[in-house]
Amino acid sequence: MKIVVTGGAGFIGSHVVDAYIAEGHEVIIIDSLWEEGGGRLKNVNPQARFYQLDIRSAEAVELIVRERPDILNHHAAQHSVKISTDKPRLDADVNVMGLLNLLEACVKAGTRKVIFAGSGASYGTVEHLPITEETPQRPESPYGITKMVTEHYLRYYQQAKGLSYTIFRYGNVYGPRQDPTGEAGVIAIFANRILQGLEVRIDWDGEQQKDYVYVGDVAAANVAALTGGDDDVFCIASGRGTSVNELYRQLCEIIGRSVNVVRAPRRPGDIYLSYFDCSKAKRVLGWQPRMKLRDGLQHVVDALKGVTP
Repeated sequence: MKIVVTGGAGFIGSHVVDAYIAEGHEVIIIDSLWEEGGGRLKNVNPQARFYQLDIRSAEAVELIVRERPDILNHHAAQHSVKISTDKPRLDADVNVMGLLNLLEACVKAGTRKVIFAGSGASYGTVEHLPITEETPQRPESPYGITKMVTEHYLRYYQQAKGLSYTIFRYGNVYGPRQDPTGEAGVIAIFANRILQGLEVRIDWDGEQQKDYVYVGDVAAANVAALTGGDDDVFCIASGRGTSVNELYRQLCEIIGRSVNVVRAPRRPGDIYLSYFDCSKAKRVLGWQPRMKLRDGLQHVVDALKGVTP
């Protein structure tokens, strides 16, 4: 297949590109390399064709119409919750208007399907666990709102234009290439600071739990969606919660060093417990998480050390 991957120089998108190329597909990357995003030239697979373009641009539309891809895999986004609260218009412009620009291009190009990187942030605080595809979405940030809104646009384009989709609602994705200096991605941040002997900050009591899923498993779900899961939504996560304190303990054991912990108050909007039921993805796509947390943490530490697996 010919596949366009937006955000294909970013953390998750670059792993998706690698997985597609390993399967023998032709891949075209669109990434703006926005300085506040995650796109880096060093992440670009040399076997892919790379175009530095903004997804909101006419040039991105022209490229898609010219290339006529079978699949659009859409991972480009304004992904920072903080930026979304500081600049909600920018967040909506990139995440909503950018998607609409691409969807119109796909209709013109005759593209069969869009695979969309949704987010568990679209759920907000939930009343019942585990989170499933049927859990009500009540986002609590502009980022979560735009991720929910774009799902509705995908359904509209399927009904009105015949453009199929698969939506993935990710848990907390981690792994090599995640920015260890950003405001999100606790595993990469902790690992990087412990390796340098720097203190780490743990908010609240540290017992709050999130569902951490390895980026290689996420890429495998994106491969499965090439031939399955049309016009459907799937939770993609590990199915279990892990506390911040436990992440800190395991990373210290792997690295062989403890560092000072600075305790901080709960961050506004932080959720105490969140984990997913991913049985639908297993049933429909044949997908399930494979990477054990301890092994995934080791891969992150090795990558930060520059160790090639």
